[in-house]
Amino acid sequence: MTNSWDAERVDTIIVGGGQAGLATAHYLALAGVECLVLDNHHRIGDQWRERWDSLMLNTPRYRNGLPGLAFPGNSDFASAHELADYLEGYARHFGIRVRTGAVVTGVNRLAEGDWQVTCADRTYLARNVVIATGGERNPRIPDFADQVDPGIRQLHSSAYRNPGQLLPGGVLVVGAGQSGADLAAECARAGHETWLSGRIKGEVPFPIDSVMSKLAFPVLWFAANHVLTERTPIGRRIKPAVRSGSTAPLVRVRSVDLDRAGVRRVEARTVGVRDGRPLLADGQVLDVANVLWCTGFRQDFSIIHAAVTDDSGWPTDTGGIMTGLPGLYFMGLLFQRGFYSMLIGGVGRDAKYIARHIAARSVAQRPVPEADRAR
Repeated sequence: MTNSWDAERVDTIIVGGGQAGLATAHYLALAGVECLVLDNHHRIGDQWRERWDSLMLNTPRYRNGLPGLAFPGNSDFASAHELADYLEGYARHFGIRVRTGAVVTGVNRLAEGDWQVTCADRTYLARNVVIATGGERNPRIPDFADQVDPGIRQLHSSAYRNPGQLLPGGVLVVGAGQSGADLAAECARAGHETWLSGRIKGEVPFPIDSVMSKLAFPVLWFAANHVLTERTPIGRRIKPAVRSGSTAPLVRVRSVDLDRAGVRRVEARTVGVRDGRPLLADGQVLDVANVLWCTGFRQDFSIIHAAVTDDSGWPTDTGGIMTGLPGLYFMGLLFQRGFYSMLIGGVGRDAKYIARHIAARSVAQRPVPEADRAR
């Protein structure tokens, strides 16, 4: 480990250069707080470039802007690659100090109260650390996946790019959430016999690009920002369900689109393996050449060498602030303070809140110059 006297001192370190980290950095700059963003990708925005090629955002362009810079373009919806380029341009536009390719391996609280942030080749000391990784970067794949015949190609949704990665033959898509529906429809349209395993938990009642959608979106946006928050009983009630992934409806690709594409929808979950083939809860064994695991992600905060989570695995924060560990903050958590926290255009609200808290703490801890002490 690098000695503390060799470490670079920065007032605030932000771990993660996605929309949450960049918005926080912008507000810290406005407050006059020095900060450095550490991102493990080669380029800002790569976390979106690494998603599947056809991924489109579910919110209109005009709602995807971060504080101080509108999202460009004229069509209603943007692609994930456009968002990636926007984030890279956002950091450049505001001169946000970012170090890419920085893999953080440890965040430790020192006895004197500072935080030590360790990368593979460098160590930083900071008054404050913001964990803006979102906590859901690690694919969740069932333990029985390693029992699947090695001749069957398996991909998690995070590794899938396009149908060109698939072997000829059938495809089983496990998980009927948004990603599962999107990928199942794409695979079927590419000519693969495709099964979608899992129960659809709801869907919006109209196409995303319809007139009804345009009329309804302002109402939904208001609800996400003012009704479904930690301040309301209904918001507090649905927060655990949102974090468990049990409430996400289909938005862009709905059941009617799956049926038109020829996807075979099976409510039975994929529960195991029999003779190397995927086994469904209803007893079906599917003879497929490919399995796509659209089973979500698990949160992982193991880089923080302190007790920060409860039994559910989520941080014990209050709106992103760790009251028991001064100087430690979170950004980009699911339902951090409300449903809006998960929306690209909503993350700025949490960023402003966190930045204000950091700025007040930094001012309070700033040494008083000798000349001012004598007054």
